[in-house]
Amino acid sequence: MEAPIKVLLVDDHEMVRIGLAAVLDTEDGIEVVGEASNGPEGIRLATAYKPDIVLMDLVMEGMDGVETTAKLLEQHPDCKVIVLTSFIDDSKIYPVIEAGAFSYLLKTSRANEIAEAIRAAARGQSVLEAQVAAKMMNRFRQPKQQEKAPLHDDLTEREMDVLKRLAQGKSNQEIADELFIGVKTVKFHITNIFNKLDVDDRTQAAIYAHKQGIAE
Repeated sequence: MEAPIKVLLVDDHEMVRIGLAAVLDTEDGIEVVGEASNGPEGIRLATAYKPDIVLMDLVMEGMDGVETTAKLLEQHPDCKVIVLTSFIDDSKIYPVIEAGAFSYLLKTSRANEIAEAIRAAARGQSVLEAQVAAKMMNRFRQPKQQEKAPLHDDLTEREMDVLKRLAQGKSNQEIADELFIGVKTVKFHITNIFNKLDVDDRTQAAIYAHKQGIAE
């Protein structure tokens, strides 16, 4: 005979815990091993009882469900956290999923749905409330914003040579001598550099170069 799935309840509402415990204790193969009214107590009981599954409320005084989930899983990585909450807004869903929550259910779920989610989690299968699953899918479908290329990518190789020396504090004549070009050519390149970097003077150009590591 297989050992029952050990479940820990973490919820700051006593009546919710009583109701869940009463319902789950009637389910075959599921055993409620403890009840916690807050995050720290939940972590302590998880250490004491080594549950397979934790039913976690999100909104609790002091340590909320997100922080509790993260800390509990840090200490007990094999445990599966099933969020059971009344909230379905993005500010609640994504942080707790990122903290390691395995499944996400609403408190409006039927008793048999919660029991099946517990059994599924024990098998390694996540269960997400339909609205939560839709939100997650929409989030992943959103195209990632492409990072803008740095402004100096538009500079020619010669302009980069000039910018580097400008940022090192060298005069137009010194730049011209090092690159074996005329001073007028240096001025021409500097004008192009100002336009491409959208700066007004040598100081701003030099600051940009130092920030981008070009002056080294």
